[in-house]
Amino acid sequence: MKIKGIFTPNIVPFGADGGINEGELRRLTSWLIGKGIHGLYPNGSTGEFIRLSFEERLRVVRIMADENAGRVPILAGAAEANIGLVLQACRAYADLGCAAVSLTGPYYYKVSQESIEVYFREIAARSPIDILLYNIPQFSNEISLPVVRRLALDCPRIIGIKDSSRDFPRFCTMLAQIKPQRPDFVCFTGTEEILFPSLVMGADGGTIASSSVIPEVILKLYADFQAGNYAECRRVQLKIQELIGAMFAAGNFPEGFRAAVALRGFDGGAPRYPMGPHEQEVLEEAKGQLACILAECGYPEAARECELRRGRRSEATVTRAKVEEIVRSVVRQYHG
Repeated sequence: MKIKGIFTPNIVPFGADGGINEGELRRLTSWLIGKGIHGLYPNGSTGEFIRLSFEERLRVVRIMADENAGRVPILAGAAEANIGLVLQACRAYADLGCAAVSLTGPYYYKVSQESIEVYFREIAARSPIDILLYNIPQFSNEISLPVVRRLALDCPRIIGIKDSSRDFPRFCTMLAQIKPQRPDFVCFTGTEEILFPSLVMGADGGTIASSSVIPEVILKLYADFQAGNYAECRRVQLKIQELIGAMFAAGNFPEGFRAAVALRGFDGGAPRYPMGPHEQEVLEEAKGQLACILAECGYPEAARECELRRGRRSEATVTRAKVEEIVRSVVRQYHG
């Protein structure tokens, strides 16, 4: 199954006990497939894989693969702390029928580019499943362009890269250096803010977290690009910037995305990582903003929440006005 188009990194819904909510994860998986997404991407950053145990990460992929039943390709995150666990995950995901795995550079320890290249070469030589490199220097060691190029040209098992560096010039340079020599090398962007520009320059698609919230919109942008409707692509790209910004501004990633998914009718559960009182206030404010942005995009589930929150704000404003008037009245009487 070809790795191309829009792959969706999904949140992991949690139950009241803090564990994985299997029923809701299955419902979300089928909903995304029904909306037409081109592939699933469990255990990505949006799925906060680093906050799950190894067994939980395997379970997430097992649940989604079972629910998927071969309908779309699965690109499974297999970033683990050492080569042994990476290969164990690779074998498990191959057995589950995944199309490929996604691997970040080593994380936590800073290591040399030479070590990173040796690391990926060893995994590529032993993996039973195809590999997409995952460059996300915000959270792991950067995979430099010279290393990406050598791995792309020397290792058939490494079939592509997902670049979430947010560095568009780097992405364009990578396309120029690799695509002419290996046209089948998959180049995905992991940054929705530059999805349309990346497609214009030759990207094969992207792993787009907002496609878990507005799959219809992201898929429309991709379809319009395929049809050559570039003016419409530009309009949609600019339209989604506000929503993306609001989800990131909610704090404690990926809680803004969890809140937005909830506005589409899913129970994401409580965060696995604790939030401070101020962060909770910020998130609540962001939920209202997200609801109204989604309402403006025509989603009825969010429209109801937007109206409710606007009503609460109006009531709060009226209450404050009444209190202020009472205070002024008392002061006038006192001075009178």
